[in-house]
Amino acid sequence: MTQEKRKKVHMISLGCPKNRVDSEVMVGLIQDDGEFDMVGDADQADIVVVNTCGFIDDAKEESINTILEMVERKNVGLLDKVVVSGCLSQRYSGDLEVEIPEVDAILGTKTFTAINEALKGELAEKTYVQPGSFIMDHEVARTNTIRGGTAYLKIAEGCSRSCSYCIIPKIRGTQESRTIDDVVLEAKRLGQSGVKEIILVAQDMTSYGIDLDPKKNRDYLVRLLRRLDEEATEVDWIRMLYMYPWNFTDEVLEILQEENRILPYVDMPLQHINQRILKSMRRNIQRDRQAELIARLRAVDDLVLRTTFIVGYPGETDAEFQELYDWMEEVRFDRVGIFTYSPEEGTPAAEMDGQLPEEVKIARRDALMELQQQISLEKNEEWVGYNTEVIVDGVSEQHEAVLEGRHYGQAPDIDGVVYLSFDYGGDLPTPGDIVEVEIQQATAYDLAGVVIPKERDEGPIRIEEGGVSLAKQ
Repeated sequence: MTQEKRKKVHMISLGCPKNRVDSEVMVGLIQDDGEFDMVGDADQADIVVVNTCGFIDDAKEESINTILEMVERKNVGLLDKVVVSGCLSQRYSGDLEVEIPEVDAILGTKTFTAINEALKGELAEKTYVQPGSFIMDHEVARTNTIRGGTAYLKIAEGCSRSCSYCIIPKIRGTQESRTIDDVVLEAKRLGQSGVKEIILVAQDMTSYGIDLDPKKNRDYLVRLLRRLDEEATEVDWIRMLYMYPWNFTDEVLEILQEENRILPYVDMPLQHINQRILKSMRRNIQRDRQAELIARLRAVDDLVLRTTFIVGYPGETDAEFQELYDWMEEVRFDRVGIFTYSPEEGTPAAEMDGQLPEEVKIARRDALMELQQQISLEKNEEWVGYNTEVIVDGVSEQHEAVLEGRHYGQAPDIDGVVYLSFDYGGDLPTPGDIVEVEIQQATAYDLAGVVIPKERDEGPIRIEEGGVSLAKQ
């Protein structure tokens, strides 16, 4: 009697890095179970898991189209099962079960750890989204899926803010932070596995730990960063994403300016600058205080500042949009993402008067992107002729014969890259290596440079006046 063939599973992870960590937990659990084999392509799979995003319309559309594509593969006999998890399934589980009955199991944002039961058909019901309360910890099985030497580390789940346009608290729940000890243990484990860059993620990074302290102290993030810098010594770079303007303390600024492994990179979603819109958005910060915070950040040596803005928010006037445009022109952010407002059902903003036509939103987005493209080009050109450290990610997704990596001011997927060339006969660097690179070319989004052999490495160069200082790595 021959042994039954092991089923092959492919994971499709959509949406943000926080969702990707959930996908990595599912992959780890599947591999630990031992009854399935993970494969890197749906064409090789018997079962596909789609971990969905349900944040805005575009993300929902991508998730639904991906589910339908996998269901069609099942209908023609190319797949045995389709399992859906994540934010879309948490938000619309009933609709998914009715509208796409071919889906075999539906898991939510707190119940995705039942993935093996879903794959085996052992769930009592097809839809399993409400029970349970999963919070990441260092002992949970997880398989890092980012190429090179980088890994995300989720330090909190959910969000306790009430921004008028955002559905995340209703999908993910209120903020639940991991303990400092637990995060440090996972960081050390990642470092021991070969990870050189850790990217801390949370829905509201600067509110980390407040829910753990009855006195609502705001020093948890600082304490965490200092512990990571002192103890996770095998990790060379520590980066933070989603640092909201509230709770951004002087102590955090100090850490960013110190000589340590915390990268001087701030990703801070600001969303707007007009006072009326900030108030309507429930952003919990005044226009002047937000502008003051940016000025303080600009005083930090070598700091790279990324933000996001929403255009076309209900009632946004031409003058209010122009105020945002002028402020962007004045501040000259290093990186900017522009989103058109998406009216999400269940949010206060979706019920507001003054919903703007889509063509107005798109025109405003395009105007800001054109402005930022020129700013970005000018800022990238300031790097040309100077040296900086670059972490090697691997073969370029755009140019198969070229390696690419990122300097400290470039986060994966959301920022540009550095294309690497070589003018020596030494060994090529491998993914995860951190190498010294002389930047030689710049575009609006990417850089290109030559890797400097170790024997020629004289360290980073500091520009004392004007331009960009690259000394802190």
